[in-house]
Amino acid sequence: MPKTILAVDDSASMRQMVGFTLRNAGYEVISAVDGQDALEKLSGPINLVVTDLNMPRMDGLELIRRIRANASYKYIPLLMLTTETQEDKKAAGKAAGATGWIVKPFSAVQLVAVVKKVLG
Repeated sequence: MPKTILAVDDSASMRQMVGFTLRNAGYEVISAVDGQDALEKLSGPINLVVTDLNMPRMDGLELIRRIRANASYKYIPLLMLTTETQEDKKAAGKAAGATGWIVKPFSAVQLVAVVKKVLG
């Protein structure tokens, strides 16, 4: 049974690229347009969340905090996928509960490698 990944990004092209890449690698992918949408879609067996940082309605940091506060999803891996490279942003992500950080632009090979590493 393939692992399910929730991909969260306000950019339609980024959601499409992440979804296409991860589906080709054998994963199920659920897409969400922002943190609020992601929380509404967070149900059932989700094995990993890949989220952008800067989004309308609810940003990636708040999404991570809310997921970590949910007992059912408290321990799933959460990857930030963002253009932000500043150390303070990374520290804020880590403090919120992010498992890892991928900087845009990234390659499909890089994304799949990180996802495989995190999911084991």
